[in-house]
Amino acid sequence: MNDNLIRLGLLDEDDIILDEAALSLALLDHPAIDPIPYRDVIEAMAIRLEAVDGGATSAEARADALARVIGEEFGFVGDRETYDDPANADLIRVIDRRRGLPVSLSILYVGVARRLGWQADALDVPGHVLVLVGAEAVPVIVDPFRGGIRVGRDQLAALLMAANPGPAAAVSHVAAMPNRAILVRLLLNQATRAEAAGKGRRALDLYTRMTSMAPGYGHGWWERARLELVDGDVQAARASLSAMLEITRDPELRGRVSATLASLATG
Repeated sequence: MNDNLIRLGLLDEDDIILDEAALSLALLDHPAIDPIPYRDVIEAMAIRLEAVDGGATSAEARADALARVIGEEFGFVGDRETYDDPANADLIRVIDRRRGLPVSLSILYVGVARRLGWQADALDVPGHVLVLVGAEAVPVIVDPFRGGIRVGRDQLAALLMAANPGPAAAVSHVAAMPNRAILVRLLLNQATRAEAAGKGRRALDLYTRMTSMAPGYGHGWWERARLELVDGDVQAARASLSAMLEITRDPELRGRVSATLASLATG
């Protein structure tokens, strides 16, 4: 297992530097690539942001500055034409192409903002990821996939209603994602696309990375065990399910995992 991945799994949540972590994950697939030019691009955006409006204090001004620098000047936008291209969830390829998924672009917005000491968080919206800028009473939401344009209350409500019709949607389905959860989302995008393309071994490798980087995320262990069984590795699947059982507190899920382990012991 890659040492950087192991170290990432051991870091406390607040010690994770989001853009650096995402770049480290991408480097696992590009071992021959020099990461310095990619770090330089991120740093260049932070330097330009400081020059454009580093003294901004309001969420509105900071959001507009992020959109101008990252969306307009550096040209990072969503890939609408080839949305499901795995490159869109690989930060190295995202920087190369200036195209990406909502989650990968949000990592850049959040990472660059935080380099200036600004408050910024990725927002978990069903089927999408937005960025919340500011921590005051009236923060601003922007959409990195659309070049950093602001997302108003009505637009956010429409997104939520489309994904989950009902009056409680706006309250129950929007939350700032912790750093590790954002990285899990990035890997999950890659894993699901790999499996959909018939690349089960690639998907298994991605879920293995996920469980190393975020061992407390139960879904990763479950998917890893499932693919290990597909691969015929019962011993590995049992180890993954046992690890999942150690972190799972939900009685129904614990019962499901225990039953699966029992079936593997007798099968």
